[in-house]
Amino acid sequence: MTEPTGEQRQLFKRVAERLQQHDFKGWFYGDSVGFEGLIAAGDMLDVNTWQDFSQGFFRAWATRMEPFQLDDNTAPGHAMCEIVKRTDDQVLFAAVKKLAEHLYARRRVRGVSITFEDTLRALRQPYGGVPLSAEDQQFMQDPGAGIWLDCMHFDPPFYAHLAAIGGGAEWSQRAVDEILGYCELLFDPELGTYNHYWLEKTERSYIRGWGRGQGWALLGLLDVVEHASKSSGNYDEVVRRTQNLALAMRDWQLDDGNWWAMVHEPASGPESSTAAFMACAFYRGIRLGILPADDFRAAADRAYDAMVGNLDADGNLQGVSAAVYAALVQEHYWHVPRGYIVPWGQGPVLTAALARVRVDEG
Repeated sequence: MTEPTGEQRQLFKRVAERLQQHDFKGWFYGDSVGFEGLIAAGDMLDVNTWQDFSQGFFRAWATRMEPFQLDDNTAPGHAMCEIVKRTDDQVLFAAVKKLAEHLYARRRVRGVSITFEDTLRALRQPYGGVPLSAEDQQFMQDPGAGIWLDCMHFDPPFYAHLAAIGGGAEWSQRAVDEILGYCELLFDPELGTYNHYWLEKTERSYIRGWGRGQGWALLGLLDVVEHASKSSGNYDEVVRRTQNLALAMRDWQLDDGNWWAMVHEPASGPESSTAAFMACAFYRGIRLGILPADDFRAAADRAYDAMVGNLDADGNLQGVSAAVYAALVQEHYWHVPRGYIVPWGQGPVLTAALARVRVDEG
């Protein structure tokens, strides 16, 4: 058994307290794993505070959710469904069903909802002053619509969990179809990972091997595996995709348990959130029975130890990059500022810690 020591419990308590202080906007990227982390902290430390905080925040959002906003696709629907399951909050249940219908009604390409009709909401001039070619600068005038890797952690897990709590059986198949659509658009067979985004105008995907992006993808796949009905068409393909991405990320892990910011590119430098995401994912996969412990436990433990080593005494995960946004060249990703205390750092620390406890509980 690897229950957290008393000292570790106090450290994880500080991680959660720091996360709760975040200026959540309702909604933005990172909210999904942020609120999942708060709920996980409560479960691990037997404290109701963070679940109550999450439910209160969700209920406050539900009072003003319409008109829907452009970033509502980043809403923590999976976490909200978990709160409904635990509390039987019918007001929140009605709200998440309405949100799901809204999200599913967006324009779709190859079965996947468009993330941005205007990708200039995310696509930017590169960090670090890296120059774009004249051709790329011209393309930046009107890059069109696109689909982003991060969203594998948003809609499909939300839909699968909504089906599991009685929102309608159709949502399970929608979850499976949607996440496999992302896989088809974004997969890089050479690296075994997923590219950051796909643009409709060029019908191709861009930017290989973003480490945290693989975390969004792998946790999203695992959530669908856990909550979708096993009788859904192509469910086994979701399992296969999950296993293959986990294997690829295990093979890209560094000796110290971390990953490069771009997993295949040492020049991109280290970035610490990936270890937290992967520790969580590997432990969850072992618990679900789809990742063999003999193949993944050592990698999970190395990632976990690296994650704990990246925490300071106040519970802040050091070395986490800011919101990455996106660019047309990979060098952008090498220069994303690091040192940010954000939900996509603090949250997966807590989900990983709980996942480690649960995998040992059997």
